[in-house]
Amino acid sequence: MNSIIYQRVKYGRITCNLKEVMKEKHISTYKLANITNIKYEIVKKYRDNLILRYDANILAKLCFCLDCELSSLLKYEK
Repeated sequence: MNSIIYQRVKYGRITCNLKEVMKEKHISTYKLANITNIKYEIVKKYRDNLILRYDANILAKLCFCLDCELSSLLKYEK
């Protein structure tokens, strides 16, 4: 019988700092949803760091409208 050993590796996680960027730029969730044409519920999920799979188009819109780099929105945590 072949025994396979599975090793759990902690890769870290990606977090979204949209809330901090919005605070820095003095923009509300409602206003950001309107100017990006992204549904309010989606912006709220990004703001509250509840997104599991990030959408490249949404991230591009957020960066463009907030005049920031992607590295300002997403952070890697070990």
